[in-house]
Amino acid sequence: MATPHQTDDTSTKMIERAPRLDIIIVGAGLGGLATAVSCALAQHRVIVLEASRELAEIGAGLQITPNASRLLRRWGLEAEVEAVAAEPTLLAVHRYSNGKILAEERDFDKKMRTKYDAPFLDMHRADLQKILFNKALSLGVRVELGVRISKVVPGPEVVLESGKRLHGDLVIGADGLWSKCRESMLGKSDQPLPTGDLAYRIVLDLEKMTNPELRQWISNPQVHFWIGPYSHAVAYSLRGGTMYNIVLLCPDDLPKDVSRSKGSVGEMRALFSGWDPILTRFLEQVDQVDKWKLMHREELETWTNAEKDFVLIGDSCHPMLPYLAQGANSSLEDAGVLGGLLSHVKSKEQLRWAITLYERVRKSRSEKIVRETFRQRDAFHMPDGEEQEVRDSLFASQLGKSISCNFPSRWTCPEVQPWLYGYDSYHEADEAINLHPFSSIGGLESE
Repeated sequence: MATPHQTDDTSTKMIERAPRLDIIIVGAGLGGLATAVSCALAQHRVIVLEASRELAEIGAGLQITPNASRLLRRWGLEAEVEAVAAEPTLLAVHRYSNGKILAEERDFDKKMRTKYDAPFLDMHRADLQKILFNKALSLGVRVELGVRISKVVPGPEVVLESGKRLHGDLVIGADGLWSKCRESMLGKSDQPLPTGDLAYRIVLDLEKMTNPELRQWISNPQVHFWIGPYSHAVAYSLRGGTMYNIVLLCPDDLPKDVSRSKGSVGEMRALFSGWDPILTRFLEQVDQVDKWKLMHREELETWTNAEKDFVLIGDSCHPMLPYLAQGANSSLEDAGVLGGLLSHVKSKEQLRWAITLYERVRKSRSEKIVRETFRQRDAFHMPDGEEQEVRDSLFASQLGKSISCNFPSRWTCPEVQPWLYGYDSYHEADEAINLHPFSSIGGLESE
């Protein structure tokens, strides 16, 4: 297996132009591959280590919000992504029992592009992973599959389970919720914590549908939420309206030590019995389903080591509940900021400066999003009663109007949506550099 210092006949112009840093990324999920792309575009040499023997992104549907879609455009992937995505024209929130519309944003696709100069897209995770993987390879990134790491040690060095050691100038931990890199950073075992919720994940094919109404829902891309006591459902089209992704969020009943298992279709239908008939008709089409325990982690004091040559990104340091669909989007933000900062690094001496800025730019925002996802869960999962009635009255007061308040659905809330979707990772990186140029690094770390 090649180390970051090795080249071969497949080397690209990126490597021929004398990369400044040798970077090792642990994990080839969406965050790891996006970071590989951004770091390669910043003219650094990159190797990605992935434990799986084949790339198989877990999960199905993925909502790419403008804060991430503008990054995909920046990386030259806009056409490829939009060719396999679905762009929803409407976002609606329904009451669980009768499907009554509580909130509705028509022309959602046009409004997103007008407000943020970037689209809101729904797509299959595997499609995005493949696109990022191919882009990384085209930039000269080496992706090594079936490589399990044991730990990261000072150097920085990645120690593989085989005993082999790989040395780089920078190690980036992008190995997800069950991160070995996180444990190395902390120097101890660190297990994810249950949230009390689980998810049923479902994907349906248009070609297998015979019901005309269900076919219409799938082929006309929209986003629909149904919110109810302690649970909610979200559904949206994938692949240009040829697939339908449904996620059901409800109280966790899995054993403590089980994070994923086969689910009972009958049990799932029973849990959502009495919900909106259109949703239950979709559930009648399901013949198998998996259950996923939703996990989170406590905030870390720092995402970097003292030497600033080992850093965490994505779910390894800020895993997010799916209630705002920001897990993958935030990982892509990490990639954009890190790549933007590293594009200014011309020597190893500047690495400490760049990584210090990365943590400063990203940590507070990511943790703010994590907290906001819990607030969205609370707003969507209210049991029937006085508080729910107040919420629904607020929904009703804004229906058909330009929303002018702190709204229960953060997806269209005028106080949350702009800072969430309007974020530009490369602009934030440039602003940080303007405020804290390389010569100011001593003062920066002491602030």
